[in-house]
Amino acid sequence: MFSPLSNPAYRRLFIAQVSALLGTGMATVALGLLAHDLAGANAGEILGAALSIKMVAYIAVAPFASAIAARLPRKTLLVSLDVVRAGVAITLPFVGAAWQVYALMAVLYTASAAFTPAFQAMIPDLLEDEGEYTKALSLSRLAADLESVASPVVAAVLLAFISYNNLFVGTALGFALSAVFVVRAILPRSAGAAPLPFIRRLTAGARLFALTPRLRGLLAVSLATAAGGAMVFVNTVVLVQSSFGLSQQATAWALAAFGAGSMTAALLLPRVLQRIPDRSAMIAGAGVMTGVLLLGAFVATSYPILLGLWIVMGFGYSLTITPAGRALRRSSTSQDRPSLFAAQFALSHACWLIAYPVAGLVSAEADPRAAFLVLAGLCAVGVVLALVVWPRYDPANLAHSHSDLDADDPHLSEGERPDRQSSWHAHPVVIDEAHPRWPRPDEK
Repeated sequence: MFSPLSNPAYRRLFIAQVSALLGTGMATVALGLLAHDLAGANAGEILGAALSIKMVAYIAVAPFASAIAARLPRKTLLVSLDVVRAGVAITLPFVGAAWQVYALMAVLYTASAAFTPAFQAMIPDLLEDEGEYTKALSLSRLAADLESVASPVVAAVLLAFISYNNLFVGTALGFALSAVFVVRAILPRSAGAAPLPFIRRLTAGARLFALTPRLRGLLAVSLATAAGGAMVFVNTVVLVQSSFGLSQQATAWALAAFGAGSMTAALLLPRVLQRIPDRSAMIAGAGVMTGVLLLGAFVATSYPILLGLWIVMGFGYSLTITPAGRALRRSSTSQDRPSLFAAQFALSHACWLIAYPVAGLVSAEADPRAAFLVLAGLCAVGVVLALVVWPRYDPANLAHSHSDLDADDPHLSEGERPDRQSSWHAHPVVIDEAHPRWPRPDEK
Protein backbone atom coordinates (compact mmCIF):
# COMPACT_ATOMS: atom_id res chain seq x y z
CA MET A 1 0.00 0.00 0.00
CA PHE A 2 2.72 2.48 0.97
CA SER A 3 5.46 1.25 -1.37
CA PRO A 4 5.07 4.23 -3.81
CA LEU A 5 6.45 6.42 -1.02
CA SER A 6 9.83 4.74 -1.55
CA ASN A 7 10.04 6.78 -4.77
CA PRO A 8 11.66 10.05 -3.59
CA ALA A 9 9.94 12.26 -6.15
CA TYR A 10 6.50 10.80 -5.47
CA ARG A 11 7.07 10.96 -1.71
CA ARG A 12 7.78 14.68 -1.90
CA LEU A 13 4.77 15.28 -4.13
CA PHE A 14 2.56 13.30 -1.75
CA ILE A 15 3.73 15.42 1.19
CA ALA A 16 3.05 18.51 -0.93
CA GLN A 17 -0.47 17.22 -1.62
CA VAL A 18 -1.15 16.54 2.07
CA SER A 19 0.16 19.99 3.06
CA ALA A 20 -2.07 21.72 0.52
CA LEU A 21 -5.09 19.62 1.54
CA LEU A 22 -4.69 20.50 5.23
CA GLY A 23 -4.35 24.15 4.32
CA THR A 24 -7.45 24.02 2.14
CA GLY A 25 -9.41 22.31 4.91
CA MET A 26 -8.55 25.03 7.41
CA ALA A 27 -9.48 27.67 4.84
CA THR A 28 -12.92 26.06 4.46
CA VAL A 29 -13.57 26.43 8.20
CA ALA A 30 -12.16 29.97 8.29
CA LEU A 31 -14.13 31.06 5.22
CA GLY A 32 -17.41 30.08 6.88
CA LEU A 33 -16.52 32.13 9.96
CA LEU A 34 -15.41 35.07 7.79
CA ALA A 35 -18.69 34.95 5.88
CA HIS A 36 -20.60 35.05 9.18
CA ASP A 37 -18.60 38.11 10.26
CA LEU A 38 -19.40 39.88 7.00
CA ALA A 39 -23.05 38.91 6.57
CA GLY A 40 -24.34 37.37 9.80
CA ALA A 41 -27.42 35.28 9.10
CA ASN A 42 -26.90 35.81 5.35
CA ALA A 43 -23.52 34.09 5.42
CA GLY A 44 -24.95 31.28 3.30
CA GLU A 45 -25.31 33.69 0.41
CA ILE A 46 -21.58 34.44 0.44
CA LEU A 47 -20.63 30.78 0.79
CA GLY A 48 -23.05 29.78 -1.97
CA ALA A 49 -21.59 32.39 -4.31
CA ALA A 50 -18.04 31.29 -3.44
CA LEU A 51 -18.88 27.64 -4.22
CA SER A 52 -20.49 28.71 -7.50
CA ILE A 53 -17.30 30.57 -8.42
CA LYS A 54 -15.37 27.41 -7.57
CA MET A 55 -17.46 25.23 -9.88
CA VAL A 56 -17.35 27.74 -12.76
CA ALA A 57 -13.57 27.99 -12.41
CA TYR A 58 -13.11 24.23 -12.29
CA ILE A 59 -15.35 23.61 -15.30
CA ALA A 60 -14.30 26.52 -17.52
CA VAL A 61 -10.70 27.22 -16.55
CA ALA A 62 -9.10 23.77 -16.27
CA PRO A 63 -9.00 22.96 -20.03
CA PHE A 64 -7.68 26.44 -20.94
CA ALA A 65 -5.11 26.35 -18.15
CA SER A 66 -3.93 22.92 -19.26
CA ALA A 67 -3.61 24.04 -22.88
CA ILE A 68 -1.61 27.14 -21.91
CA ALA A 69 0.54 25.30 -19.37
CA ALA A 70 1.68 22.68 -21.91
CA ARG A 71 4.54 25.02 -22.90
CA LEU A 72 5.65 25.72 -19.32
CA PRO A 73 8.13 23.74 -17.18
CA ARG A 74 6.16 21.53 -14.78
CA LYS A 75 7.99 22.52 -11.62
CA THR A 76 7.80 26.25 -12.39
CA LEU A 77 4.08 25.97 -13.07
CA LEU A 78 3.24 24.05 -9.86
CA VAL A 79 5.37 26.23 -7.60
CA SER A 80 3.97 29.44 -9.13
CA LEU A 81 0.40 28.26 -8.57
CA ASP A 82 1.18 27.33 -4.96
CA VAL A 83 2.65 30.81 -4.42
CA VAL A 84 -0.48 32.40 -5.90
CA ARG A 85 -2.72 30.32 -3.61
CA ALA A 86 -0.60 31.19 -0.57
CA GLY A 87 -0.82 34.88 -1.51
CA VAL A 88 -4.61 34.71 -1.69
CA ALA A 89 -4.81 32.94 1.68
CA ILE A 90 -2.62 35.51 3.43
CA THR A 91 -4.79 38.32 1.99
CA LEU A 92 -8.16 36.94 3.12
CA PRO A 93 -7.95 38.14 6.77
CA PHE A 94 -7.89 41.73 5.54
CA VAL A 95 -11.07 41.69 3.42
CA GLY A 96 -13.99 43.83 4.51
CA ALA A 97 -16.64 43.24 1.83
CA ALA A 98 -18.27 40.31 0.09
CA TRP A 99 -17.03 41.35 -3.36
CA GLN A 100 -13.45 41.11 -2.12
CA VAL A 101 -14.10 37.53 -1.00
CA TYR A 102 -15.51 36.71 -4.45
CA ALA A 103 -12.52 38.24 -6.25
CA LEU A 104 -9.98 36.40 -4.11
CA MET A 105 -11.89 33.12 -4.39
CA ALA A 106 -11.92 33.51 -8.18
CA VAL A 107 -8.11 33.78 -8.15
CA LEU A 108 -7.71 30.90 -5.68
CA TYR A 109 -9.99 28.49 -7.54
CA THR A 110 -8.52 29.45 -10.91
CA ALA A 111 -5.08 28.56 -9.57
CA SER A 112 -6.43 25.28 -8.16
CA ALA A 113 -8.12 24.48 -11.49
CA ALA A 114 -4.72 24.77 -13.16
CA PHE A 115 -2.75 23.04 -10.38
CA THR A 116 -4.78 19.90 -9.70
CA PRO A 117 -4.94 18.34 -13.22
CA ALA A 118 -1.26 19.18 -13.87
CA PHE A 119 -0.32 17.55 -10.56
CA GLN A 120 -2.44 14.46 -11.22
CA ALA A 121 -1.12 14.03 -14.76
CA MET A 122 2.48 13.79 -13.53
CA ILE A 123 1.98 10.83 -11.22
CA PRO A 124 1.64 8.19 -14.01
CA ASP A 125 4.98 9.39 -15.41
CA LEU A 126 6.63 8.99 -12.00
CA LEU A 127 5.15 5.55 -11.29
CA GLU A 128 5.10 3.64 -14.56
CA ASP A 129 4.26 0.30 -12.94
CA GLU A 130 0.47 -0.05 -12.88
CA GLY A 131 0.44 -1.72 -9.46
CA GLU A 132 2.45 1.11 -7.91
CA TYR A 133 0.25 3.68 -9.63
CA THR A 134 -2.86 1.99 -8.25
CA LYS A 135 -1.42 2.21 -4.75
CA ALA A 136 -0.62 5.90 -5.35
CA LEU A 137 -4.24 6.52 -6.34
CA SER A 138 -5.39 4.86 -3.13
CA LEU A 139 -2.95 6.98 -1.11
CA SER A 140 -4.32 10.13 -2.74
CA ARG A 141 -7.87 9.05 -1.93
CA LEU A 142 -6.80 8.27 1.63
CA ALA A 143 -5.17 11.69 1.97
CA ALA A 144 -8.32 13.43 0.74
CA ASP A 145 -10.50 11.48 3.18
CA LEU A 146 -8.14 12.15 6.08
CA GLU A 147 -8.18 15.85 5.19
CA SER A 148 -11.97 15.98 5.46
CA VAL A 149 -11.68 14.57 8.99
CA ALA A 150 -8.38 16.05 10.19
CA SER A 151 -8.70 19.65 8.99
CA PRO A 152 -11.82 20.50 11.03
CA VAL A 153 -10.23 18.87 14.09
CA VAL A 154 -6.98 20.83 13.65
CA ALA A 155 -8.98 24.02 13.10
CA ALA A 156 -11.09 23.40 16.21
CA VAL A 157 -7.96 22.92 18.34
CA LEU A 158 -6.30 26.05 16.94
CA LEU A 159 -9.42 28.16 17.47
CA ALA A 160 -9.09 27.52 21.20
CA PHE A 161 -5.90 29.62 21.12
CA ILE A 162 -6.10 31.94 18.09
CA SER A 163 -8.71 33.88 16.13
CA TYR A 164 -10.16 32.38 12.96
CA ASN A 165 -8.27 34.91 10.81
CA ASN A 166 -5.05 33.16 11.79
CA LEU A 167 -6.36 29.97 10.20
CA PHE A 168 -5.74 31.66 6.85
CA VAL A 169 -2.08 31.95 7.87
CA GLY A 170 -2.12 28.18 8.35
CA THR A 171 -3.60 27.84 4.88
CA ALA A 172 -0.82 29.98 3.40
CA LEU A 173 1.78 27.90 5.23
CA GLY A 174 0.22 24.73 3.80
CA PHE A 175 0.55 26.03 0.25
CA ALA A 176 4.07 27.34 0.94
CA LEU A 177 5.11 23.94 2.30
CA SER A 178 3.59 22.33 -0.78
CA ALA A 179 5.74 24.61 -2.98
CA VAL A 180 8.88 23.69 -1.01
CA PHE A 181 8.35 19.95 -1.52
CA VAL A 182 7.55 20.44 -5.21
CA VAL A 183 10.84 22.35 -5.57
CA ARG A 184 12.71 19.48 -3.91
CA ALA A 185 11.09 16.81 -6.11
CA ILE A 186 12.84 15.68 -9.29
CA LEU A 187 9.97 15.75 -11.76
CA PRO A 188 9.80 13.96 -15.12
CA ARG A 189 10.18 16.12 -18.16
CA SER A 190 7.25 16.62 -20.47
CA ALA A 191 7.16 14.54 -23.65
CA GLY A 192 9.79 15.71 -26.09
CA ALA A 193 7.39 15.87 -29.05
CA ALA A 194 6.70 19.25 -30.58
CA PRO A 195 3.83 21.05 -28.79
CA LEU A 196 0.48 20.77 -30.54
CA PRO A 197 -1.36 23.91 -31.70
CA PHE A 198 -3.33 25.66 -28.96
CA ILE A 199 -6.76 24.60 -30.25
CA ARG A 200 -5.61 20.97 -30.42
CA ARG A 201 -4.29 21.18 -26.86
CA LEU A 202 -7.53 22.82 -25.71
CA THR A 203 -9.82 20.20 -27.25
CA ALA A 204 -7.62 17.10 -26.97
CA GLY A 205 -9.10 15.94 -23.67
CA ALA A 206 -12.71 16.38 -24.77
CA ARG A 207 -11.93 14.58 -28.03
CA LEU A 208 -10.49 11.61 -26.14
CA PHE A 209 -13.62 11.45 -23.97
CA ALA A 210 -15.86 11.55 -27.03
CA LEU A 211 -14.00 8.80 -28.92
CA THR A 212 -12.87 6.42 -26.15
CA PRO A 213 -15.60 4.06 -24.84
CA ARG A 214 -14.09 3.58 -21.37
CA LEU A 215 -13.85 7.35 -20.92
CA ARG A 216 -17.50 7.77 -21.81
CA GLY A 217 -18.19 5.10 -19.20
CA LEU A 218 -16.02 6.97 -16.71
CA LEU A 219 -18.08 10.11 -17.27
CA ALA A 220 -21.28 8.15 -16.65
CA VAL A 221 -19.81 6.80 -13.41
CA SER A 222 -18.87 10.38 -12.46
CA LEU A 223 -22.55 11.31 -12.68
CA ALA A 224 -23.41 8.48 -10.27
CA THR A 225 -20.57 9.52 -7.96
CA ALA A 226 -21.82 13.11 -7.86
CA ALA A 227 -25.39 12.00 -7.14
CA GLY A 228 -24.38 9.92 -4.13
CA GLY A 229 -21.80 12.40 -2.87
CA ALA A 230 -24.17 15.36 -3.17
CA MET A 231 -26.68 13.64 -0.89
CA VAL A 232 -24.00 13.27 1.77
CA PHE A 233 -22.38 16.69 1.49
CA VAL A 234 -25.57 18.73 1.11
CA ASN A 235 -28.12 16.92 3.25
CA THR A 236 -26.19 15.40 6.16
CA VAL A 237 -26.62 18.60 8.16
CA VAL A 238 -30.34 18.67 7.30
CA LEU A 239 -30.88 15.08 8.40
CA VAL A 240 -28.78 15.26 11.56
CA GLN A 241 -29.68 18.70 12.91
CA SER A 242 -33.17 19.30 11.50
CA SER A 243 -34.68 15.84 11.24
CA PHE A 244 -32.95 14.24 14.24
CA GLY A 245 -32.44 17.42 16.31
CA LEU A 246 -28.80 16.64 17.08
CA SER A 247 -25.70 18.85 17.37
CA GLN A 248 -23.03 20.12 14.99
CA GLN A 249 -20.67 17.52 16.45
CA ALA A 250 -23.11 14.80 15.41
CA THR A 251 -23.03 16.19 11.87
CA ALA A 252 -19.22 16.05 11.90
CA TRP A 253 -19.29 12.42 13.07
CA ALA A 254 -21.74 11.50 10.32
CA LEU A 255 -19.39 12.99 7.71
CA ALA A 256 -16.52 11.16 9.38
CA ALA A 257 -18.45 7.88 9.00
CA PHE A 258 -18.65 8.54 5.25
CA GLY A 259 -14.91 9.24 5.24
CA ALA A 260 -14.22 6.05 7.17
CA GLY A 261 -16.08 3.97 4.56
CA SER A 262 -14.17 5.69 1.79
CA MET A 263 -10.81 5.10 3.49
CA THR A 264 -11.62 1.43 3.99
CA ALA A 265 -12.24 0.98 0.26
CA ALA A 266 -9.08 2.95 -0.60
CA LEU A 267 -7.02 0.59 1.57
CA LEU A 268 -8.55 -2.51 -0.03
CA LEU A 269 -8.57 -1.40 -3.67
CA PRO A 270 -4.94 -2.13 -4.65
CA ARG A 271 -5.53 -5.84 -3.98
CA VAL A 272 -9.07 -5.80 -5.37
CA LEU A 273 -7.95 -4.28 -8.68
CA GLN A 274 -5.46 -7.11 -9.13
CA ARG A 275 -8.43 -9.47 -9.41
CA ILE A 276 -11.18 -7.48 -11.12
CA PRO A 277 -11.11 -4.87 -13.91
CA ASP A 278 -11.58 -1.15 -13.28
CA ARG A 279 -14.97 -1.24 -15.02
CA SER A 280 -16.36 -3.84 -12.63
CA ALA A 281 -15.09 -2.04 -9.52
CA MET A 282 -16.38 1.37 -10.57
CA ILE A 283 -19.80 0.22 -11.74
CA ALA A 284 -20.16 -1.91 -8.61
CA GLY A 285 -19.36 1.15 -6.50
CA ALA A 286 -21.97 3.18 -8.35
CA GLY A 287 -24.47 0.35 -7.84
CA VAL A 288 -23.74 0.35 -4.10
CA MET A 289 -24.38 4.10 -3.95
CA THR A 290 -27.67 3.68 -5.83
CA GLY A 291 -28.77 0.97 -3.40
CA VAL A 292 -27.87 3.11 -0.36
CA LEU A 293 -29.86 6.04 -1.75
CA LEU A 294 -32.91 3.86 -2.39
CA LEU A 295 -32.67 2.25 1.01
CA GLY A 296 -32.10 5.59 2.72
CA ALA A 297 -35.42 6.92 1.49
CA PHE A 298 -37.19 4.33 3.64
CA VAL A 299 -34.90 3.49 6.57
CA ALA A 300 -32.91 6.68 7.33
CA THR A 301 -35.13 7.43 10.32
CA SER A 302 -32.50 7.54 13.07
CA TYR A 303 -28.93 8.66 13.58
CA PRO A 304 -27.37 5.19 14.05
CA ILE A 305 -28.97 3.96 10.83
CA LEU A 306 -27.69 7.05 8.98
CA LEU A 307 -24.16 6.35 10.21
CA GLY A 308 -24.37 2.82 8.82
CA LEU A 309 -25.71 4.06 5.50
CA TRP A 310 -22.96 6.67 5.21
CA ILE A 311 -20.22 4.12 5.91
CA VAL A 312 -21.49 1.96 3.03
CA MET A 313 -21.98 5.06 0.86
CA GLY A 314 -18.37 6.09 1.47
CA PHE A 315 -17.20 2.61 0.49
CA GLY A 316 -19.09 2.80 -2.80
CA TYR A 317 -17.90 6.36 -3.40
CA SER A 318 -14.24 5.36 -3.13
CA LEU A 319 -14.83 2.37 -5.45
CA THR A 320 -16.05 4.76 -8.15
CA ILE A 321 -13.51 7.53 -7.77
CA THR A 322 -10.19 5.87 -6.90
CA PRO A 323 -9.65 3.77 -10.08
CA ALA A 324 -10.48 6.72 -12.37
CA GLY A 325 -6.82 7.63 -12.79
CA ARG A 326 -6.08 4.15 -14.12
CA ALA A 327 -8.71 4.54 -16.84
CA LEU A 328 -7.32 7.96 -17.74
CA ARG A 329 -3.78 6.62 -17.87
CA ARG A 330 -4.77 3.73 -20.16
CA SER A 331 -6.55 6.11 -22.52
CA SER A 332 -3.79 8.63 -23.24
CA THR A 333 -0.19 9.16 -24.22
CA SER A 334 2.11 11.20 -21.98
CA GLN A 335 1.67 14.14 -24.37
CA ASP A 336 -2.14 14.07 -24.18
CA ARG A 337 -2.33 13.22 -20.48
CA PRO A 338 -2.44 16.78 -19.06
CA SER A 339 -5.30 17.68 -21.42
CA LEU A 340 -7.18 14.50 -20.52
CA PHE A 341 -6.83 15.01 -16.76
CA ALA A 342 -7.98 18.63 -17.21
CA ALA A 343 -11.02 17.46 -19.20
CA GLN A 344 -11.86 14.88 -16.52
CA PHE A 345 -11.50 17.57 -13.85
CA ALA A 346 -13.91 19.86 -15.71
CA LEU A 347 -16.45 17.21 -16.75
CA SER A 348 -16.63 15.57 -13.32
CA HIS A 349 -17.28 18.95 -11.72
CA ALA A 350 -19.99 19.57 -14.30
CA CYS A 351 -21.67 16.43 -12.91
CA TRP A 352 -21.42 17.90 -9.41
CA LEU A 353 -22.92 21.14 -10.71
CA ILE A 354 -25.97 19.08 -11.70
CA ALA A 355 -26.15 17.03 -8.51
CA TYR A 356 -25.60 19.77 -5.92
CA PRO A 357 -28.67 21.87 -6.86
CA VAL A 358 -30.82 18.75 -7.17
CA ALA A 359 -29.81 17.61 -3.68
CA GLY A 360 -30.44 21.01 -2.14
CA LEU A 361 -33.60 22.07 -3.97
CA VAL A 362 -35.46 18.77 -3.67
CA SER A 363 -34.65 18.54 0.03
CA ALA A 364 -35.75 22.12 0.64
CA GLU A 365 -38.91 22.03 -1.49
CA ALA A 366 -40.02 18.54 -0.42
CA ASP A 367 -37.99 16.63 2.19
CA PRO A 368 -34.78 14.58 2.48
CA ARG A 369 -36.68 11.38 1.65
CA ALA A 370 -37.58 12.84 -1.75
CA ALA A 371 -33.95 13.89 -2.23
CA PHE A 372 -32.87 10.28 -1.54
CA LEU A 373 -35.25 9.01 -4.24
CA VAL A 374 -34.44 11.63 -6.89
CA LEU A 375 -30.70 11.24 -6.41
CA ALA A 376 -31.09 7.44 -6.50
CA GLY A 377 -32.68 7.89 -9.93
CA LEU A 378 -29.81 10.13 -11.08
CA CYS A 379 -27.28 7.63 -9.73
CA ALA A 380 -29.07 4.75 -11.50
CA VAL A 381 -28.93 6.69 -14.78
CA GLY A 382 -25.17 6.89 -14.39
CA VAL A 383 -24.95 3.13 -13.71
CA VAL A 384 -27.06 2.21 -16.74
CA LEU A 385 -25.16 4.58 -19.04
CA ALA A 386 -21.85 3.16 -17.84
CA LEU A 387 -23.03 -0.41 -18.54
CA VAL A 388 -24.14 0.59 -22.03
CA VAL A 389 -21.22 2.76 -23.20
CA TRP A 390 -18.29 1.03 -21.45
CA PRO A 391 -17.79 -2.35 -23.19
CA ARG A 392 -17.21 -5.39 -21.01
CA TYR A 393 -14.52 -6.43 -23.48
CA ASP A 394 -11.77 -3.92 -22.67
CA PRO A 395 -8.44 -5.80 -22.72
CA ALA A 396 -5.03 -4.25 -22.21
CA ASN A 397 -4.01 -5.32 -25.73
CA LEU A 398 -6.88 -4.74 -28.15
CA ALA A 399 -6.82 -6.75 -31.39
CA HIS A 400 -7.66 -4.61 -34.42
CA SER A 401 -6.82 -4.15 -38.09
CA HIS A 402 -5.56 -1.30 -40.26
CA SER A 403 -7.03 -1.83 -43.70
CA ASP A 404 -5.48 1.44 -44.88
CA LEU A 405 -1.90 0.36 -44.09
CA ASP A 406 0.47 -1.81 -46.12
CA ALA A 407 1.52 -5.11 -44.56
CA ASP A 408 5.08 -3.80 -44.10
CA ASP A 409 4.06 -0.53 -42.40
CA PRO A 410 6.20 0.08 -39.26
CA HIS A 411 3.13 0.63 -37.09
CA LEU A 412 1.99 -2.95 -37.64
CA SER A 413 5.17 -4.20 -35.99
CA GLU A 414 3.99 -2.78 -32.67
CA GLY A 415 2.45 -5.22 -30.20
CA GLU A 416 1.42 -8.78 -31.09
CA ARG A 417 1.02 -9.73 -34.77
CA PRO A 418 0.15 -13.36 -35.50
CA ASP A 419 0.42 -13.05 -39.27
CA ARG A 420 3.12 -10.87 -40.84
CA GLN A 421 1.16 -10.68 -44.08
CA SER A 422 -2.04 -9.29 -42.55
CA SER A 423 -2.98 -5.88 -41.19
CA TRP A 424 -4.06 -7.31 -37.82
CA HIS A 425 -2.17 -6.74 -34.58
CA ALA A 426 -2.87 -6.22 -30.87
CA HIS A 427 -1.53 -3.56 -28.50
CA PRO A 428 -2.85 -0.94 -26.03
CA VAL A 429 -5.02 1.43 -28.05
CA VAL A 430 -5.39 5.16 -27.54
CA ILE A 431 -6.95 7.69 -29.88
CA ASP A 432 -4.09 9.15 -31.93
CA GLU A 433 -3.05 9.66 -35.54
CA ALA A 434 -2.74 5.91 -36.09
CA HIS A 435 -6.11 5.26 -34.39
CA PRO A 436 -8.46 8.17 -35.21
CA ARG A 437 -11.44 6.09 -34.04
CA TRP A 438 -11.95 3.23 -31.61
CA PRO A 439 -11.84 -0.27 -33.17
CA ARG A 440 -15.34 -1.74 -33.60
CA PRO A 441 -16.36 -4.88 -31.65
CA ASP A 442 -16.25 -6.91 -34.85
CA GLU A 443 -12.59 -5.99 -35.24
CA LYS A 444 -11.52 -7.99 -32.15
